[in-house]
Amino acid sequence: MSEAVLNNIKTRRVVREMTDEPVQREQIEAILEAARWAPSGGNLRPNRYIVLEDAETRRLIRLVSPGMFQRAPVLILVCTNWQVAAEHHLPATDRALLIDIGTAGQTMMLAAHALGLASGPVTSFSKEAVKIILNLPETYSPEMFICIGHRAETAGAGMRAWKKISWRDLTHWERFK
Repeated sequence: MSEAVLNNIKTRRVVREMTDEPVQREQIEAILEAARWAPSGGNLRPNRYIVLEDAETRRLIRLVSPGMFQRAPVLILVCTNWQVAAEHHLPATDRALLIDIGTAGQTMMLAAHALGLASGPVTSFSKEAVKIILNLPETYSPEMFICIGHRAETAGAGMRAWKKISWRDLTHWERFK
């Protein structure tokens, strides 16, 4: 692994305070291109993305999203397209669908960080309200927002672990001892 890739992973943080400076269209497209390359169970690609830049739409989304502290100029909504899941006979309980959402989100946040942008995930929102606000098709289920923007000068350093941990603290070899 290159030092640049490892550094991008180590230095990425969830940012809750962003400026209202617009994000360039090319940067948004680069983030979406990265999401396309995120791992997907069976390579089925059930995720669909809705990009929100309109100020009024973002305001309405924030009203039904208690976990959205950011005032990000761009929101990318990760949706599951249940039609894709049905075509491949995947039950709603298939964990690969959840993993696909997570890998797409992390990939987008790493891509945003590599582009010098701030990002943060939000999963605390009313799915039904979001479906109505965005007029989502019945087969689309809103799963996670990725907030994208420029880090505000007032933004903190992010959450600190209550104690320093290493990968060794999190890992067991062969069997749990």
